[in-house]
Amino acid sequence: MSLFINKKEINPKINSYTLNSNDPKALLLFYHYFDLCLSQTLPENIENIILLCIGSDRSTGDCLGPLIGHKLYKNKYNKIHILGTLENPVHAKNLEKTLNTIKASYPSPFIISLDACLGRHNSIGNIIISSGPLKPGAGVNKNLPEIGDMSIIGIVNIGGYMEYSILQSTRLNTVMKIADIISRGLNRHFNLISDSYFINPSTEKSHFDL
Repeated sequence: MSLFINKKEINPKINSYTLNSNDPKALLLFYHYFDLCLSQTLPENIENIILLCIGSDRSTGDCLGPLIGHKLYKNKYNKIHILGTLENPVHAKNLEKTLNTIKASYPSPFIISLDACLGRHNSIGNIIISSGPLKPGAGVNKNLPEIGDMSIIGIVNIGGYMEYSILQSTRLNTVMKIADIISRGLNRHFNLISDSYFINPSTEKSHFDL
């Protein structure tokens, strides 16, 4: 769970794009913004892309990452690996182990980190795509390292007080709307992604199993 306060707190050197999951054009906007941000951030000739879906299935408000991972994991993408699902979530207790496993398995991967976050009332439902890392755990006062070369966050509820209670009482409908837009947008992009992004392009499609 990340904590998002307002746009003024975003590093001005980081490109950031915001849409709301209730917008009728949300899926189209997500696909456009994700493609734009990825093209600005992705280095040439990488070997693997890791989608790191952070969160816990034990809390409604924090299950956004694992839910998206669950939706995408069943699909097989070429050199794009999904970590963090409902069955095998990536959270504060195993995050360091997961990062070490990534480091040992893939030299210099491009990591897209994904997490839920808390924010202001008028930002609930927003999806923010950024060309920089996110800081998981900030929303519940956990000191975890910044993660990702690029990040996606979904604002699921109000932040600022009683964060654990807020997460437990977050509406599943809000989380599902955000998860649906992100997973559909990513699936479309990953299915169309070009082998030209990668060193040693391959026709094989595989998952990374933690």
